[in-house]
Amino acid sequence: MSAPSDRSADGAPSAAPGWYDRWATGYDAQRRQLIPPFDAFYGTAVEVAAGGRAGTGARVLDLGAGTGLLSAALADALPDAELVLLDEAPGMLDQARARLAGAGDRVSFVVASMQDPWPAGDFDVVASSLAIHHLEDADKRRLFARIRSVLRPGGAFVNAEQVAGPSAATDALNAARWGVHVAAAGITAAQRAEADARMAQDRCAPVEDQVRWLREAGFAEADCVFKAWRFAVYAGWRDAAALERAA
Repeated sequence: MSAPSDRSADGAPSAAPGWYDRWATGYDAQRRQLIPPFDAFYGTAVEVAAGGRAGTGARVLDLGAGTGLLSAALADALPDAELVLLDEAPGMLDQARARLAGAGDRVSFVVASMQDPWPAGDFDVVASSLAIHHLEDADKRRLFARIRSVLRPGGAFVNAEQVAGPSAATDALNAARWGVHVAAAGITAAQRAEADARMAQDRCAPVEDQVRWLREAGFAEADCVFKAWRFAVYAGWRDAAALERAA
């Protein structure tokens, strides 16, 4: 998870780079409680990213990689893949280094914002989880076009994301159901307040809009492949070959 942008919607300073480092050491402990559909959420993202790529030596870029939860699952699913983890919070990447220590030199780490220059070269997969929603919508759209431009033929983009409802009413419903689920999972009042402080920086967009933006960015096809209230996984396939591989 990348830290929020250092500018708010009106251009005023917002959270600085490395903002998430204050929670880095304890961030993962509550993941299953705060993401009620945890297994299906991450599992679907891995299914999309890894589909048809076992044994191909794929090159994968994880944008806003955070503590490496998604990349660790991808490393298991694609044991010969090269993984590049990018995040602007150094403390988060320290946790990712520890998590992926057994993966050896096929894993590299880059301290940078999603909007900074990326490592050189193209990728077979660009993945992200719970990071892109920190960007303003115009920046999301620019990012999608940039992702499309670095994908190799047959490549795919997948994002496991927190999304807004398509209306104020559905967004409120999604938030309410999340509150019920995390309370049932045992989140304390203090932990809920901490999560709310992080989410105050969010700039979530409806999944329907983001799927459309992927198509407008030049992806041959895009779809929402999983959704449970405020959590969704959506994907974009670069070309016809990417769709064939996904099958």
